[in-house]
Amino acid sequence: MRVDIRTAAGLLKAHDNILFICHSNPDGDTIGSAFALCGALDRLGKKCRVSCYDRIPAMYSFMSDIPQSEVPQPEYLVAVDVADLDLIGPDEFSASFAGKIDLCIDHHASNTFYAENTCLDEDAAAAAETVLLILGELGVKPDKDIAECIYVGLSTDTGCFRYSNTTARTLRMAADMYDIGIDVTMINKVMFETRTKSYNILESMALGGIRISDDGKYAVITVTREMLDVSGADENESHALKAIPREIEGVLVGATMTEQKDGDFRVSLRSNAPADASAICSKMGGGGHIRAAGCTIAGPYEAAYATLTGHIEEEIARATANDR
Repeated sequence: MRVDIRTAAGLLKAHDNILFICHSNPDGDTIGSAFALCGALDRLGKKCRVSCYDRIPAMYSFMSDIPQSEVPQPEYLVAVDVADLDLIGPDEFSASFAGKIDLCIDHHASNTFYAENTCLDEDAAAAAETVLLILGELGVKPDKDIAECIYVGLSTDTGCFRYSNTTARTLRMAADMYDIGIDVTMINKVMFETRTKSYNILESMALGGIRISDDGKYAVITVTREMLDVSGADENESHALKAIPREIEGVLVGATMTEQKDGDFRVSLRSNAPADASAICSKMGGGGHIRAAGCTIAGPYEAAYATLTGHIEEEIARATANDR
């Protein structure tokens, strides 16, 4: 059932021993939103904890000041920024949560409504926007720690407020967090201006194999298991690669294909107008937003690449039909 902000807040108030679940390969929005909720409910005397199948990247370690409780037997499961149950983790892991998610707080139009209750705002730039509104209904004014979490969610899902999903509300919310006293300079440096040595090695390897279409309208970067092994980077470090293909002049669709341990490829798409990234990924069992979406394609590589670029070419042809 779809619920509004007030109802979502009421559900959180009515329960205890809450587990907030992030999506796998976590980003700043899923982590920041979950920790913000955890911090707010802790102040209301609730026992809660944040859970993620994958290791939370070290760059988000400054959010560890948010208090968490031991929740050995969760009574209420809340997925945050998770559009589809499959995104929680590998098939066997995510399947164990089937029919058990009590509440989903999300902003993806592709949400599959797998939870008993879903609080969804497709117009929000980040789940953190919805979370901040829920905090208001809970009567919790963000302190510095919670405000940092909200700002991380807002800034990372908007590319530090550069992407087209950024709205006036997004900027006002970010300004409100700034007024609370967060260290915006530190957060922006950590999120957007700091790269590990292993990432730099991975980036140079990945860029060396970039494939650009003959007409220059799409570009694909591939990250193989060998690249990860040689560079010493883990998959969580590769987030910054996702924006690179779209930044090439003339490119309408940029893709990053990351090889998984089972040989499949996790695909991250970024698009420029008028191409629709979500429309492309939805044809391959994924989804997301118009300008940012994702999916998983079965290997081997050349077959996966052909499948992906075939759908990209179809979308570009559709989107640019009126330009001919």
